[in-house]
Amino acid sequence: MVRAGNITARIQRAMHVFHARQSGMKKPVTGFVSQPEPRSIGSFARGRQLAAGNLMFAGHLIEAPQAMIWDITPPDLAFAEEIHGFVWLDDLAAVGDTAARSTAQDWLFGWLERYDTGRGPGWLPDLTGRRLIRWVHHALFLLQGRDQNDQDRFFRALGRQALFLSKRWGNTSPGLPRFESLTGLIYAGLSLTGMDEHVQPATRALARECNAQIDETGGILTRNPEELLEVFTLLSWSAAALRDANWTPADSHIAAIDRIAPTLRTLRHADGALARCHGGGRGIDGRLDHALTQSGNRNLHVDGLAMGYARIAAGRTSIVIDAALPPQGRASVNAHASTLAFEATSGRRPLIVNCGSGETFGAQWRSAGRATPSHSTLYIEGSSSARLGRRLAYGGVEREVLIDGPTHVPIEMTHNPELIRFQGAHDGYVSKFGLTHVRDLNLLSDGRQINGEDLLIAISEKHKRAFNKALEASKLQGIPYQIKFHLHPDVEANMDLGGSAVSLALKSGEIWIFRHDGSAHLTIEPSVYLEKGRLQPRATKQIVLSHRAIEYGTRIQWSFAKAHDTAMAVRDVTREDPIVES
Repeated sequence: MVRAGNITARIQRAMHVFHARQSGMKKPVTGFVSQPEPRSIGSFARGRQLAAGNLMFAGHLIEAPQAMIWDITPPDLAFAEEIHGFVWLDDLAAVGDTAARSTAQDWLFGWLERYDTGRGPGWLPDLTGRRLIRWVHHALFLLQGRDQNDQDRFFRALGRQALFLSKRWGNTSPGLPRFESLTGLIYAGLSLTGMDEHVQPATRALARECNAQIDETGGILTRNPEELLEVFTLLSWSAAALRDANWTPADSHIAAIDRIAPTLRTLRHADGALARCHGGGRGIDGRLDHALTQSGNRNLHVDGLAMGYARIAAGRTSIVIDAALPPQGRASVNAHASTLAFEATSGRRPLIVNCGSGETFGAQWRSAGRATPSHSTLYIEGSSSARLGRRLAYGGVEREVLIDGPTHVPIEMTHNPELIRFQGAHDGYVSKFGLTHVRDLNLLSDGRQINGEDLLIAISEKHKRAFNKALEASKLQGIPYQIKFHLHPDVEANMDLGGSAVSLALKSGEIWIFRHDGSAHLTIEPSVYLEKGRLQPRATKQIVLSHRAIEYGTRIQWSFAKAHDTAMAVRDVTREDPIVES
């Protein structure tokens, strides 16, 4: 990531600093009028690591026992912004003991000493909103045992940040950053003395953002499931805080929550995690269930389609498919070339995955994670279904947009007593090769077998001419392509039946068998699993079917099926989730 260096970005930054300093000249806040109930969920294990001095943020681990976090030189911008957002307070509060409280208080008052007057990278509207929410949530935890002078400093800082948000929330990027800014301002207006005048303007602005940013299907332009969860969480928190203070949330605010809830349920795998698509991860453990429960909305999209994703589920098996055009323009700065890629989960165990977002592992991993070979779909060698183009500023950071992607993604879903069927196609390879990728997925009604078929077809005469040209360029050797199935790192894969099948063992004890029609070359190759909260990408494997397209139509059939001796119901209550691994 590179901080945007254009003149507009510099002017915005200067104005942020100006308003941060101006806000300190107003009448100080003296305390709480009311305090919203803490709703943010932290990790006990991560909190213990932080209190012990193992500081892991944005993919970097710094071991610094007893150190003041603000004395550490951030290795990159993402690290700096993560610590200034104060989400780590959730983790320390989850521990809640004397050591965790002492660490939280030291870091809080250390921040006040250094940055309260507008210095540092934390004075961005979205970071300020994120920070203010945590300070309000955990105020009792932060102020316990502190003298009146410290309490006065804390409330003055809250007031300064609230006033800053009231002036600058509109100067942040639409989408999640703006929702964070407005939720922070609503929290401040409801909680702090003399700040109630900001509640009504903030709630009206939030209502407008709900209408502008949340579409009729409950989706957002980035199509990032984890980002949608964060937006949903903020809307739920702000609605609950307004009701607790005897305010009525706007109709469009509540309507947005009601639209998003069924969409998130559709994007959730059988293990409770979100599909890892378009830069999003699994989501913070527990946050999705907690947010859905708080919303009170228990609906699910009947047709299994949401925000451009198709979900088919039966028995213990769930499949989520990227079944729409990739995001466009500025919304695509984190998007992936993943059209028709799918993920599959059996019970609490992921089976087929996409590699994920490599953002926390550096620019090269980030670019690699966005390419088609990092997804469980068909890939024509040397050409992703969309490519990275020019750089645009998003949230003050320059990133590449996705260009030259599919322009047409027709799909069809059918349900009958025997199976659930998904059929889809995309034209992302037509311009270069004249070939349309068609994918047919069938999940049997007991959830024990997935039957698939991938086709490459030159449909029209124009497409056939393009294919012939590409074929000639290959010296009539054919267009090489692969169908990739990336496996979760916990899946043990071994060749079986003389190399004609792959046996897949899950930690739950389930055994799945992968087979194909014999038309392609089957291999097991290295892969990676890119996961937030890790120091390095995790090594894993992928099943690869390799073939060449020589005719106007070519197809490969394949299947994943549970072994016959695998039980219908499996007792699976143990899960290993280490916090830090190298």
